[in-house]
Formats: sequence, C-alpha cells, structure tokens
Amino acid sequence: GLHWNNKNNRTLLYNMNLSLVKKNIDLILVNGDARNEGIKTIRNNDFIALGELKGGIDPAGADEHWKTAHSALNRIRSAFKSLSLTPKTFFVGAAIEKSMASEIFNQLENGELDNACNLNHEEQLFSICNWLINL
Repeated sequence: GLHWNNKNNRTLLYNMNLSLVKKNIDLILVNGDARNEGIKTIRNNDFIALGELKGGIDPAGADEHWKTAHSALNRIRSAFKSLSLTPKTFFVGAAIEKSMASEIFNQLENGELDNACNLNHEEQLFSICNWLINL
C-alpha cells in the first residue's frame, strides 16, 4: 500500500480480502500504517473509505462494470452497517457511460456514494486523489 503522514497517518491498500465483507476490495483507506502487517491488524473503526476500481475501457462493457462495482459497494455498506459503522465509499471507473453516470450522480447526491471519478478525466482523478489524501 501507499502510506502518508501529513496531518493524518493513512495507508491506502490495494486488492485486499476483507473478512468482514468476505470478498476482495479494490481500494481501502485506513487510519494508521498497515503496509507491513496488512489488513489483519486494522480495527473495524479504522476503515475510512473503501472503493471499487473498474479499469475496463470498452464502453460496451461499462454498464456491467458499474453493476459489479455497485453490488460490491452495497456488500461493503451492509457489512459495516452490521457493526454500526459507515466508512465512506467511492467508485473509480475508466469507462463511464451516460446511463450509469446519471445513476452514479444520483447516488452522490443522496449520499449513498461519497465520491466517484472517471480515470479518463484528469481533473476528476486529481479531485479523488485530493479527497483521499485529506480524509
């Protein structure tokens, strides 16, 4: 993972199996330095944000990537809700089509999803990186 300590001590972990969710999660931001020991040392209330990354660039498959990510994000929310915890959730996609963009936007507006970006839009990528760094 990536670790930084500016005003907060954070680690961004990649592609980790989280026993609480019983599935791999693409991106996990935690409080503390979890680079060496990994996910097993993190307490449930130290999870800050969890996200799904879908890198496929084929517009024809974009909707399926979003459906898969949406299901994964719902599993994450449900698992943490069972512990009365609500870490932030986010989506990063390389291909975002109009039909899914409106659904993502609606989830951002109603607070179901905390952030999202299209990897092909540099300003959106910078924005989500800044968001993660400052959580």
